[in-house]
Amino acid sequence: MDGDSGTVTNRVWRDGTVHVENCPAEQVPDFLDDEGCLVWIDLCDPNHEQLSTLARELDLHPLAIEDAVAHLERTKAIRYGKYTVLTAYGTRMQDAEPAAPPERDNPRNPASNPGSMRPRSALRLDRISVFILPRGIVTVRRHPGFDMAQVVDRWQENADLLKYGVGALLHGLLDVIVDGHFDAVQKLDDAMEELEDGLFDSQSRTAVVQRRTYQIRKDLVELRRVTLPMRELVNTVLRHHRETGNGTGAADLNSSYDDLYDHVLRVAEWTESLRDMITTIFETNLSLQDARLNTVMKKLTAWAAIIAVPTAITGYFGQNILYPGIGTQWGFVLSTAVIIMIAGALYIQFHRKDWL
Repeated sequence: MDGDSGTVTNRVWRDGTVHVENCPAEQVPDFLDDEGCLVWIDLCDPNHEQLSTLARELDLHPLAIEDAVAHLERTKAIRYGKYTVLTAYGTRMQDAEPAAPPERDNPRNPASNPGSMRPRSALRLDRISVFILPRGIVTVRRHPGFDMAQVVDRWQENADLLKYGVGALLHGLLDVIVDGHFDAVQKLDDAMEELEDGLFDSQSRTAVVQRRTYQIRKDLVELRRVTLPMRELVNTVLRHHRETGNGTGAADLNSSYDDLYDHVLRVAEWTESLRDMITTIFETNLSLQDARLNTVMKKLTAWAAIIAVPTAITGYFGQNILYPGIGTQWGFVLSTAVIIMIAGALYIQFHRKDWL
């Protein structure tokens, strides 16, 4: 299973302890036939030759290999005779890179295109395909974004369960994947809390809030797409394990799988609640914009009414007729007093109504 591109890692356990690590490829089928061994094979970014060799040595169905490398595969579990193929997605959050503002002085700059102002997603998805064999598992990753070292550490932490077979390996892998879902949804929750804090800030920029809301909403949709099917996947694995397992080891693994399924349900419920919350934030932001616009309109209307008073009076006294006191000092004082009294009365009235 060696090739020019991609890396291949393997490990063999016997009675729960590491027996061989990174053994030659031609020895792997022998360990898979040994009832006392447990085998893990990992292919990262495999090439065609590596996949062909894998399919030939392990007698894998061509459709199973195709699902392992095809794009846009959904989270699922499919049974092929003596083995099962799982497809799942690991998640990780990266800091979203803000879109660069357009340079208006240079119309040829691509940043001046409105499409370049779209917020970039912070959620990263890493697909993992798992071939579940009677005495081992094979993991296939398209790129090293998903860190298998975490899975190996989880297996070492629960080394006492490895003597019970493939179910322990699969549980450790799924547990790390679900923990990644928890971490992603937690960070999205924290981002939404920051968004809520700035929502009612009078100094907040509406455009920034809108872009951030859109970004979080997009990430939640992507996260929901990979977390909701995990309920069916883990339930299928748990049901199969209960049907085939027996003894104390099966009971211990059943408890671990029950806890894993509970975590999957919590992630799904949390994602749904955040999805409702981001919709509420989006609608609240629109309502606040309408409220701010109404406040501005009220203030403009109030000041327009106040400014209209001296305009009307001066127009009345200065343009239409020869008013009493024209050309005299007391006439000017009288017109000024009338302007001040009426404008003051309007100001007090508008202020009481919270228009000013």
